[in-house]
Amino acid sequence: MKTAVIGASGYTGGELLRLLSGHPHFEVTVVSAHSNAGEQVTSIHPQLQSYAGRRFVASDEIDFSTIELAFLALPHGESAALIAKIPSNVKIVDLGADFRLEEASQWEKYYGGEHAGAWVYGLPELASGQREAIKRESRVANPGCYATSISLGIAPAVEIIDVSDIVVVAASGTTGAGRSTKINLIASEVMGSLTSYKFGGVHQHIPEIEQAISAVAQRPAKISFTPILAPMPRGILSTITAKLNQSLTTQQAHELYVKAYSSELFVDVLPLGQMPKTSALTGSNKVQIQVAVDDHTNRLIVSVAIDNLGKGAAGQAIQNANLICGLAEDAGLSLDGLGV
Repeated sequence: MKTAVIGASGYTGGELLRLLSGHPHFEVTVVSAHSNAGEQVTSIHPQLQSYAGRRFVASDEIDFSTIELAFLALPHGESAALIAKIPSNVKIVDLGADFRLEEASQWEKYYGGEHAGAWVYGLPELASGQREAIKRESRVANPGCYATSISLGIAPAVEIIDVSDIVVVAASGTTGAGRSTKINLIASEVMGSLTSYKFGGVHQHIPEIEQAISAVAQRPAKISFTPILAPMPRGILSTITAKLNQSLTTQQAHELYVKAYSSELFVDVLPLGQMPKTSALTGSNKVQIQVAVDDHTNRLIVSVAIDNLGKGAAGQAIQNANLICGLAEDAGLSLDGLGV
């Protein structure tokens, strides 16, 4: 399939290009990046030598009549403006936030501007029927990176916890902040340091997570979420806690999660005693999960690790593209991380 990657100069765009270079069915025929139009792809992504000699083009130069599939890796608010130019027969996976939220009021509160509407939410493992819902569509809203790790960490437990009071602390690598130059992201500021950001319940992924978990639980969910910037390029480690509404052992909680994800290729509920590790997932589309019951506070504790550029962005986008194109879900995706 003739494929376009729009917004390809960022970290997510680069990871999309890397994964697509080995995809058996998607052929990248257009590589677009507005501010870098005209530049060599390898001048921005020197690791992508399979794209040597190719240049970024501006989005207004794309002939969409020659495209069958498009990945949009643009800042929020930009995908919706571009959609009007793309023919309805082109399949689209939007990695931005523009079509994730169902409620206009939530979009206006957390993002600002006009709400563009909602597409099917591209988190296949979230709930029974979600994968089939994605397969029926041609345009998918790819979830946010934090939202992916946190939603998958909570979903199996919605019947045993108080979903109205979920507390999450999650650390992300610096690639999650994008490629634009920011003083707080330079090495001298980040290395050897941890800091919270978007502190006090203002992170834009909160309504997305609440929407996803409320849909699974069939009752309103509330998330208290504190993100942390970690001194590493990529990866997310989320720690989720919630009050249990029944007596449960760690073994029973673990069995619940194992059963919930037993048929999921990309989710690993680790053996008891083994903890999720971000470096184990670098370059993969996998999720690692561990659970425990804190008897002292009667709370469920869930630890979740993903690669924010993999299952949190580019890998998940390709997984969704495979589904809407009727292909094997794991086509072009790695089950193993790079490790140390």
